[in-house]
Amino acid sequence: MGTLDEKTVLITGTAGGMGRVAALIFAREGAKVVGCDIQAEPNEETVELVRGAGGEMTGIAPSDLSDPRQARQVVEEAAAAYGGLDVVYNNAAYLRFGPMPDFSVDDWKVTMAGELDMPFLVSKFAWPHLVRRGGGVIINVASMAGMIAGRVPPMVAHGAANAGVIGMTRQFALEGAPHGIRAVAISPGPVLSPASERDLGDDQAARDAITGKTLLRRFARPEEVVEVAAFLASDRASYITGANIPVDGGATAW
Repeated sequence: MGTLDEKTVLITGTAGGMGRVAALIFAREGAKVVGCDIQAEPNEETVELVRGAGGEMTGIAPSDLSDPRQARQVVEEAAAAYGGLDVVYNNAAYLRFGPMPDFSVDDWKVTMAGELDMPFLVSKFAWPHLVRRGGGVIINVASMAGMIAGRVPPMVAHGAANAGVIGMTRQFALEGAPHGIRAVAISPGPVLSPASERDLGDDQAARDAITGKTLLRRFARPEEVVEVAAFLASDRASYITGANIPVDGGATAW
């Protein structure tokens, strides 16, 4: 038996990276997964991978979760797919980096929409479904940037947005408790992903600057973050709410 048997989980950003790994791990644990992404073709590849591994998954794509109408539609389709929602895993994000004062107002707005608006909108529209279920779990993927500053890359908007995600999660937990809703944030450190590989390329100096803040001196593998999320989504974590869990290789310890 899996730790998430019979639970329906909406995971955002499942076209690749941590979202794809999350779909596979949550399905492995017995969850019925609904995954969405703005990229349709790679999202469907994730669906096929999950089903090929014996899991159950429905895909919804393309969908821009920074648009309230599309976010609502995704949530309604996800709830209809398997008759309700038990877990919302807000994984999707998009962002821009850059130093002050060269960071443009547009860069700021794009990052706020991509990192703070999306988990708010998805959670807002999922909330009634979780209440109707008698409770559930909201997991927000934040970042260690919401806890500490960083030189490489410069991240004024990324830090601000993720501090917002962490604060928003605490408020979700407070307001959700009477309804049986738990809310938890996860703050990863640097994680290996197609995006990080693309952006960093063979820039070893940048890689060393990023991993040098971690005590373990390396990037995380996606599954090292997602396995924590799968535990938090399960009934084994039933006394954890309102918390922010760093999964950062010790970067925020000093």
